[in-house]
Amino acid sequence: MELTAQMIADQLQGEVAGNPHVIVKSVARIEYGKPGTVCFLANLKYEKHLYKTKASVVLVNRNFSPKGEIQATLVRVDDAYVAVARLIGMFAVGKKKDGWEFPHTVLRRATIGKKVYLGAHSYIGKRSFIGNGAQIYPQVYIGERVRIGAGTILYPGVKVYDECIIGENCIIHANAVIGSDGFGFAPTKEGTYLKIPQTGNVVIEDNVEIGANTVIDRATMGSTIIRKGVKLDNLIQIAHNVEVGAHTVIAAQSGIAGSTRLGSHCMVGGQAGFAGHLTVASETKVGAQAGVIGSVKEEGTTLLGMPAIDHKTYMKAYALFKKTGQRGK
Repeated sequence: MELTAQMIADQLQGEVAGNPHVIVKSVARIEYGKPGTVCFLANLKYEKHLYKTKASVVLVNRNFSPKGEIQATLVRVDDAYVAVARLIGMFAVGKKKDGWEFPHTVLRRATIGKKVYLGAHSYIGKRSFIGNGAQIYPQVYIGERVRIGAGTILYPGVKVYDECIIGENCIIHANAVIGSDGFGFAPTKEGTYLKIPQTGNVVIEDNVEIGANTVIDRATMGSTIIRKGVKLDNLIQIAHNVEVGAHTVIAAQSGIAGSTRLGSHCMVGGQAGFAGHLTVASETKVGAQAGVIGSVKEEGTTLLGMPAIDHKTYMKAYALFKKTGQRGK
């Protein structure tokens, strides 16, 4: 695809500063920009590259003031980081696969919508439904009575167990598992563990993205729920009966124990952990490697440490700890 600077500005509600007719064919990082590419500057840490880049077009924030001469055409937008995400999407248009590859398996009474891609060795169970334009890559397993919404992409090796529901325009990356059994065992008098049947399902709403090797367990009863717009990184564990609120983002290697509920617009750093049966208020921020062992009632709280505490209290405690350590040397 080829786009002019003016076409990019029109799509992103931006303003051109320079040659509006210059053509770009791909997106590149600003430090590796070359003629025919479009780059972006959102973090001023990389501003030095702006004055040396050979890129044809650079997206910048509308209020950016350059400190030197720039050869590239600028497109000024409200938020360069958001704008480049949309721009990459423009270049990606038309890259979707279509058609059915062989061999594949579609069992009886399964419904396949229009313009669906089925990769080789994919498996669609009985009474399952695949919406229009879905992309089912090779070696994807979809169990019985599963619903996959229109435009959703399941990358190679994804496993979706029976009766789970995935909304529209979701992206699930390689080897993620949706609907495996929750970790439920009842201790007996004999010192053994009796498996508790996991009879529920997983419900994933629209516009959710799930990273590679992430696992979302089915509910013991009812549903494990991932609300609309949630973004999950790679290698995350979501236990049975958890609910993750709309537009929450969780970084890699985090884990949420059973029946915990996260509110909307939460942000969770890598390797964070949550105990079970908690309620976490909306817009909570949890730092990397934090351990949340109690419910969070106040919206907008920021937590750090293990056990996790308010970030201001944590920083004061850390300052004292650091000072004590220096005295001991």
